[in-house]
Amino acid sequence: MSTAPIRVLLVDDQPLVRAGLRVLMADTPDLEVVGEAGTGTEAVAMARKLAPDVVVMDVRMPGMDGIEATRIVTAGPGAPRVLVLTTFDDDEYVYGALRSGASGFLVKDMALDDILSAIRVVAAGDALIAPGVTRRLIEEFAARPEPTPPPSRGLDGVTEREREVLTLVGRGLSNGEIAERLHISAATAKAHVARLFSKLDARDRVQLVILAYEAGLVP
Repeated sequence: MSTAPIRVLLVDDQPLVRAGLRVLMADTPDLEVVGEAGTGTEAVAMARKLAPDVVVMDVRMPGMDGIEATRIVTAGPGAPRVLVLTTFDDDEYVYGALRSGASGFLVKDMALDDILSAIRVVAAGDALIAPGVTRRLIEEFAARPEPTPPPSRGLDGVTEREREVLTLVGRGLSNGEIAERLHISAATAKAHVARLFSKLDARDRVQLVILAYEAGLVP
């Protein structure tokens, strides 16, 4: 049985970047570019019109930037996943994009195969942050003063074991690595993570990482 390709909306104010990604995906049967946008405003309109599975979103664009566009695009049920396209010069934007609902980050100089893999990962409902971005950026932005999370996002009701799991998620460990560290099965680790999603009203693993830092679980 054939599987429908992942529908991708490309958003970048540089036509050459969009063209490069479009050509890359043209020879990839499981990915389909359904539209392109050059501004955040266009991205919001096209996301509503085309209902893509994944939006590859640039950060710096004229008018509405990628952070605000991400916040709007990811609002509501059935929203597409957003994969933010960034460079190390965009560091100051990344934590804001995480808070806005982005499911992960691509660095513009990543290998092409890694970009394709990242799109597949977020389309499957997981989260991904490019190697080299995870530790440095999240630590940097978590150290900055941020508004206190609302009570519903606190850790009330989280068990001691779930706190341990959340701490390891915050350090970037996978379910398998968490299982090995805590001497539990991979299925049990996955179940703990699922309960954390529910208890903390987190959209995905990226938001769990943010909460771990905000709660002081990760030094």
